[in-house]
Amino acid sequence: MKRRVVVTGMGMITPLGVGVAKSWTALCQGESGIGPITHFDASPLRCQVAGEVKDFHAQDFMDARFIRRFDHFIQYGLAAARMAVEDSRLQVNAGNRDRVGVIMGTGVGACGYFESAHNFVVKGKLTRVPPFLIVNAAGNLAAGVIAIQFGATGPHHMVMEACSSGTNAIGLSYKTIQNGEADVVITGGAEAPIVASMIASLDILGALTSKRNSEPEKASRPFDGDRDGFAAGEGSGILVLEALDVALKRGAKIYGEIIGYGNNCDAFHYTSPSPGGEGPAKCMQIALNDAGVKPTDIDYINAHGTSTILNDVSETKAIKKIFGKHAKKLAISSNKSAIGHLWGAAGAVEAIFSLLTMVKGIIPPTINQEIPDPECDLDYVPNQARQAKVTLAMSNSFGFGGINGALVFRCFSEV
Repeated sequence: MKRRVVVTGMGMITPLGVGVAKSWTALCQGESGIGPITHFDASPLRCQVAGEVKDFHAQDFMDARFIRRFDHFIQYGLAAARMAVEDSRLQVNAGNRDRVGVIMGTGVGACGYFESAHNFVVKGKLTRVPPFLIVNAAGNLAAGVIAIQFGATGPHHMVMEACSSGTNAIGLSYKTIQNGEADVVITGGAEAPIVASMIASLDILGALTSKRNSEPEKASRPFDGDRDGFAAGEGSGILVLEALDVALKRGAKIYGEIIGYGNNCDAFHYTSPSPGGEGPAKCMQIALNDAGVKPTDIDYINAHGTSTILNDVSETKAIKKIFGKHAKKLAISSNKSAIGHLWGAAGAVEAIFSLLTMVKGIIPPTINQEIPDPECDLDYVPNQARQAKVTLAMSNSFGFGGINGALVFRCFSEV
């Protein structure tokens, strides 16, 4: 028998707020964290909006020397990890440290730190390049600093798989515990991509980012007939996963159980999803098979739902392929309508929101659902949160290069 894996701690930083409670409340109230870009002068770009983290004070979570040395994505990850470990009441000590792992995900890593360092190179000031650039370049430091902070010496990985990074980090953690390689894994994703080079590159691509600069709160509108691209976001989501027997032995509170994980690749295009949704559909089926449940057992899907023309149609088609007639009965929503696309952190934040959907009995809305799209004709829980009993939920993530990830969560029961 494979071990059962449960979630005992959660922490997050999103454009809606610092902390799980603040972000969840704002999400359910239909608030938007999207606004004008302030991290740099975006006025030359067509897209000038993003989901920036607000009211984050790094000194609340780490000392000044650490803040100077590390990129914002690492700071977000460590801060969210502190929240999650505190929430779980996990104690890492000499007796269990070898059985506690850290597996993190990111899409682009320390791009802000790179950009600021490269500015010195361009100006010919090579001696001003910060010495910790090389440390930030080792993307695994997001996992490394968390492991160092808590003394976790178990399995250690950094997943860099575009917008599926957070989901696949959680999936790998789930399998690591399930197969007996660790008892606990601190896992999730972190990202801080709202820097000039990253946003300018997306802007030049043209079709991916929203141009609603005058109404930033309406820029992200997944599955809406008038969507014109996504809004980038930043932040982190961290979960503490544990083997059920270990969690029960220490009397940990349990938010829910992970029972299935799927991962595959479209092998179709660098940035575009498979148009018929074939890859995402297969990924969802893999997750359902792993969970040992039927499509009709799923109550809710936390969609990838990016607000791009191609993704939303592809994901809708994929859901219809796998769920058949049940697709029309499913509640589906996209958290990205409120927080934007957090790239490698998206799947981790959305996993937490999926768990809270089950715990709280509230399905967060897909805001900015105003104009029907005949190709996106499912129930996306438009504009207002909905009370509902959700026993099994699926969370989807699909990324550049065609990489897909899907997780299946179940309300916890000891039986």
